[in-house]
Amino acid sequence: MKYEELAHEIVKLVGGRENVNGLVHCATRLRFTLKDDSKADKEALLGTKGVLTAQSAGGEFQVVIGPHVSEVYETILAREGVRGAGGTGDAAGAGKPKEKLSNRIFGVISGSFVPLLGAMAGSGMLKALLIILVQAGALTEQSSTYLILQAAANAVFYFLPIFLGITLATTLGANGYVGGVIGAALLEPNLTGLASFKGAVTFLSIPVTVADYSSTVFPVFIAVCFYALLNKLLKKIIHRNVQLFLVPMLCLLIIVPLTVLVFGPFGVYAGNAIASAVTFLADKSGWLAGLVLGGSWMFLTLLGIHNGIIPIIIQNLGKGGDPLSAMFATAVFAEMGLAVGILLRTKDKTTRTLASSTAIPGLLAGVTEPIIYGFILRYKRTIPYVVIAGAIGGAISGGLGSKSVAFAFPSIFSIPVFTPLAPYVIGITVSFVLAAVLVYFFGYEDKKQLKAAAAADLADGTGAAGSGSAQEAQSGAAVNASKQETVLSPLSGTVKPLSSVSDGAFASGAMGQGLAIEPDAGEVTSPVNGIVTNVFPSKHAIGITSDSGAEILIHVGINTVKLKGEHFTAVVEQGARVSAGDLLLRFELEKIREAGFETITPVIVTNPDQYLDILTTEQKQVGAADKLMTILF
Repeated sequence: MKYEELAHEIVKLVGGRENVNGLVHCATRLRFTLKDDSKADKEALLGTKGVLTAQSAGGEFQVVIGPHVSEVYETILAREGVRGAGGTGDAAGAGKPKEKLSNRIFGVISGSFVPLLGAMAGSGMLKALLIILVQAGALTEQSSTYLILQAAANAVFYFLPIFLGITLATTLGANGYVGGVIGAALLEPNLTGLASFKGAVTFLSIPVTVADYSSTVFPVFIAVCFYALLNKLLKKIIHRNVQLFLVPMLCLLIIVPLTVLVFGPFGVYAGNAIASAVTFLADKSGWLAGLVLGGSWMFLTLLGIHNGIIPIIIQNLGKGGDPLSAMFATAVFAEMGLAVGILLRTKDKTTRTLASSTAIPGLLAGVTEPIIYGFILRYKRTIPYVVIAGAIGGAISGGLGSKSVAFAFPSIFSIPVFTPLAPYVIGITVSFVLAAVLVYFFGYEDKKQLKAAAAADLADGTGAAGSGSAQEAQSGAAVNASKQETVLSPLSGTVKPLSSVSDGAFASGAMGQGLAIEPDAGEVTSPVNGIVTNVFPSKHAIGITSDSGAEILIHVGINTVKLKGEHFTAVVEQGARVSAGDLLLRFELEKIREAGFETITPVIVTNPDQYLDILTTEQKQVGAADKLMTILF
């Protein structure tokens, strides 16, 4: 799939490359650090194909893409001239309006840790694998094979001050490699060897407190923040011709001794104090701590500030174990359970496909943003299910003292990194099962009877009167005074699920709900009575708003915008009123295929959150004006 158009559109709508100080990405989001957030056009981004949602949170402007985020990220870096993980050096923040202090702090934390999440999660999973192999008797902790693999698993955490020095300095607009050197100095053998130094350890006769800085977070955070300030100051007063060597030299000369004398010991004590306070709360009131964290984790994820807890988790892991991971993991499993519950409950093929495609990445890799944006925000009544299930499971994990011994995303593969194992398994199982049961029995949609009635009506596929049971169901629907709208097929051809479309924006359901049709004729007719709200300049797509307010998009082919209107003829203009069955546009089917483009045509309702449900036909073949979908509202 090509991402050049999406990448270009996103950069343009966040204010252009000149407005971007830096860009990183996590599992589903592009995280921009902008000079001026007001230049970002959120509304336009929300209407952009391929964008799930956009928001400003934690000092960042976040554009949620979904599972294809890494491809979009790489395309932006390669094609749009935007720099990753930091951006434009010392110009960072120039002209940017002042933000709230909390937003700036979360933005710095997030921008520093997000680039490391992949390495940390991979290392954590390797630790989990080693635990399994040792418990199974396949390896011993004394074997050379185990020690080599353990080195690979421990490296990112042991040398975390170096990696964090790089990402933090880059996020702050300073030289990332100088930041890395500051972190490396804390692990350099001459410094670590001072722990066994005979006699008093001093620097220029000032006593030095020797500490172990491996796997620490706060000392390098403090040191690099001061380095970024000093770097900016020195560049203002030192001549440009000698800045290349003199600025880094002076920064190292000043910051490293200050770190050893002041920042390091303070950071160690501060980090230990915070970790101890959190651990104390978990120890004294693990039930309450788990209840709160398990119930609120989804909202922290939605706001994009969940990464702010990572420094505390790492600090706790350095002391032997982290209880917070076990508490919020239950919320993640509650989200997975919700997707599985919808999968078991729904009879709609498109919804089943989306449910399975979002549940599997969650279970295997702990990535649940597709569940949140694909289901939870679309079906608001599911929010209490996740909160209740996550809170109860979190209380169990917290109350029974479960904790993680390695950093890993919550998934079925990371279970071995938690101890004691039984309380953790009980907690995540309760959350998973409870969320699935709640959605299965209480539903994610409203008015089950109406759904059954509309499904029966769709069974005949042609709009003709169905069986007696269907007619009875329709009668029951009338008694309930519900409303529904029929959407006719705008083309003749073979019906396929959206998941079969090669464009991820359509296949994931991010653009809306509906079906795709592989056409056998080159005419598009109106599926509803309504107004033509959009005729694309390239004529490959057309948007219609029905009289009931349903926004319907008919997109002929994939990437056919590149044809620039060739082989397409629009019959109507934007703003025209049309009736169901009216001709909208013609296209030369075979010539489009000969040009190398797919002609599969998504037909979707782009505002599905305004309706109770959207039901699709089970017919494999449709003719133009056959019944395709029923919208319940």
